[in-house]
Amino acid sequence: MNLTELGYVAGWRVLRALPRSLVAAAFQAGADRAHRQGGGGTARLRANLRRVVGPELPEPELDELVKRGLRSYARYWMEAFLLPALSREQILAGFRLDGAELLAADVAAGRGAVVALPHAGNWDAAGAWVAASGWPITTVAERLREGVYERFVAFRESLGMEILPNRGGPRPAFDVLLERLRAGAVVPLLADRDLSARGVEVDFFGGRTRMPAGPALLALHTGAPLYVASLWYEPGTAHAALDGPLPVPGPEEGSLDQRVRALTQLIADRLAAGIARHPEDWHMLQRMWLDQRSAGDGSALPSPTTGQA
Repeated sequence: MNLTELGYVAGWRVLRALPRSLVAAAFQAGADRAHRQGGGGTARLRANLRRVVGPELPEPELDELVKRGLRSYARYWMEAFLLPALSREQILAGFRLDGAELLAADVAAGRGAVVALPHAGNWDAAGAWVAASGWPITTVAERLREGVYERFVAFRESLGMEILPNRGGPRPAFDVLLERLRAGAVVPLLADRDLSARGVEVDFFGGRTRMPAGPALLALHTGAPLYVASLWYEPGTAHAALDGPLPVPGPEEGSLDQRVRALTQLIADRLAAGIARHPEDWHMLQRMWLDQRSAGDGSALPSPTTGQA
């Protein structure tokens, strides 16, 4: 077991035994230390948030936004470590979804739903809330170092989610997701950053980037409704809101490739709108735009769920 894996084990086991106020203070102190030190992940977050807020925001205000962003990111990890110890009632009380009735209707009708997510707020709490609501949920996880990957899968499955590896599974993840959608499952996929270098090129906050084609392809192949979620934090809860269902182009509007590109651009536009409302809760500490250099890229911890289906 390497040091990274030991860190996760400590997080999931040790932190639950400590008072939440003490854990929260420690994570916030760690975020503030990262802000003062200004390492690679902090520098990347600063550059990414500058794209979001534009050149007009004064530098001291951007610095304060970066500080809040690092605190939000630390809060995500604290809550992720504590989440498996929560009861069903606590999970339901600690998360709020605007538009929950839409997902309830989709599941009840057996048509399922695709939800494109940003790396924002607490997407693990969102998934746990869906599972605690009694709705089937399947998503995809990036296969990291094997021990870390297995622990992340066990963590999310303990919350009631079905987790598929983005590569190396017994069947292609995309094929399984198609089946789950047709059986009425909710399929949330992180969609604001492509990991494959084969994603769809889109405009995003005035720059070019790539985003995964998975959410668009799943909606086009199954007819399942496609939503874009915005996620953010409020003082006592994690919060999310659904935007959609998005209009899905039909065959008369172009080839499959053209429709995937158009729909992925629409997803990018809706993701941008949500991020712009709550920029401090967008946890993007990695290279995001095609014109950014890779130097200084990285974050303190990986985010293991992806839209690569």
